[in-house]
Amino acid sequence: MNGNSSQAEIKMVLASPRGFCAGVDRAITIVEKALEIYGAPIYVQHEIVHNKHVVQRLRDDGAVFVENVDEIPEGSHVIYSAHGVAPEVRQRADKRNLKVIDATCPLVTKVHGEAKRYAEKKHTIILIGHQDHVEVQGTVGEAPERIIVVGSVEEVASLKIEDENKIGYITQTTLSMDDTSEIIDVLKKRFPKIQGPAKDDICYATQNRQNAVKALSKEVELVLVVGAQNSSNSLRLLEVAKSTGVNARRIESAAELKIEWLEGISDIGITAGASAPEDIVQGIVKQIHEMSASSRIRDLEIVREDVTFALPAVLRTA
Repeated sequence: MNGNSSQAEIKMVLASPRGFCAGVDRAITIVEKALEIYGAPIYVQHEIVHNKHVVQRLRDDGAVFVENVDEIPEGSHVIYSAHGVAPEVRQRADKRNLKVIDATCPLVTKVHGEAKRYAEKKHTIILIGHQDHVEVQGTVGEAPERIIVVGSVEEVASLKIEDENKIGYITQTTLSMDDTSEIIDVLKKRFPKIQGPAKDDICYATQNRQNAVKALSKEVELVLVVGAQNSSNSLRLLEVAKSTGVNARRIESAAELKIEWLEGISDIGITAGASAPEDIVQGIVKQIHEMSASSRIRDLEIVREDVTFALPAVLRTA
C-alpha cells in the first residue's frame, strides 16, 4: 500500500474546526490526571469517548472500562464518561462507596438540569435524539416517567400528550441545530404551548463541525471523515458531506486508507468527529502524502473555537 503511485499532485484541505471538542478534551484529561494522581486501576463507566484508539491508549495506561458500576470493586475510583449517566447509576455508585470523578460534558449536564426542571413542573418532556445513544439513556434516567424520545418528524405525528399546555423539549447535545430544526418546527406547529431551551444549549462543536464540512465539500472531490462507527457526530458529518453531493467516506485510521480512493482525485477534504484525535488525522495526511507523487496541505478555517471547560475541583486541588 505504501510507495508512490503514478498519481498526480493531490491537494489536501483540512476542515477547521475538526476533531476534539472541549468536552472530549476535558474527559480524556480527567482520566489521564486521575491515573497520574491515584494510580491504576481507574474505572470508567462506559467508553470515555467513542473512539477505540483513545480508549485503547487509556486502557494501556491503566483505565478499566465497564458498562455497569456493579462490576467495580467497592471503594474504587470511578469516572463517568463525557456522555453522562442516569441518577440510578449515581445511586448504585454511592452504595458501593465508589469515589466518583464526573467527566460528563457540561453541556450534557445542562440538558439534565432542564429535564429535571420540566419534570418538577409536571411537564411532558420531548427529548429529540437517538433512543439507543448512551447520552440519551442518561438524560432519560433523570425523569423516565416524563420523557418521550423522538428521532424523526414522523414520530411527532403519533405523540399522545396528557396535557398539551405542559410540554417542553430538550435535545441530545451531539445533534446540531440543522439536525433538530425540522422536528422542532413540527413540534411547535402541533403543540403551540411547547417550551424549549435557548439556542446556545445545542453543542457549539457539533454545529461548527457540520458547517465546516459543508464548506469543505464545495472545494474537494472526496471528503474523508475521521471517526468511529459508534460516534454519532462522526456519522452525521458523513451524512452532511454526502448530502452536498460530494463523494465521502468514514475512516478510522490510516490503516483503512485504500490507494484506489485516490485515483483520478486531485482535491481531498479531511475532517474529524469530536472524539477523533488529531494524531490519527495527521497519520492519514502522512499516508496520503506517501501514496501520491506529491501533495499540498492547507486549512479551511470556518470559525475559531476557544471554548474550554474546567476540570473537576477534586483534580484541581489534588
